Amino acid sequence: MAESLQIGVLGDYDPASPNLPAVAQSIQHASEKLKTAVEVQWLSTDSLMGPELEKKLGAFDGLWAGPGSPYKSFDGMLRGIEFARRRDWPFVGT
Repeated sequence: MAESLQIGVLGDYDPASPNLPAVAQSIQHASEKLKTAVEVQWLSTDSLMGPELEKKLGAFDGLWAGPGSPYKSFDGMLRGIEFARRRDWPFVGT
């Protein structure tokens, strides 16, 4: 496999949730099928309120807005989505 892609998942991860673990599993499934290494990192919505948002999100090759409303920080989620949309960043929302 080539150099790994970095995917940031915007959302508040809860391992007890029936659907949140499936996000990373689906990315890994696609990774295996496409023979492309992918690393997934969850970014809590409250961490998206800091001044370093562009540096933090700019480190990822793509972003995924994970399910899970209500979020810890709805404004943080909106900031993450806005980052992706204004920069035409690879983005998926569920």
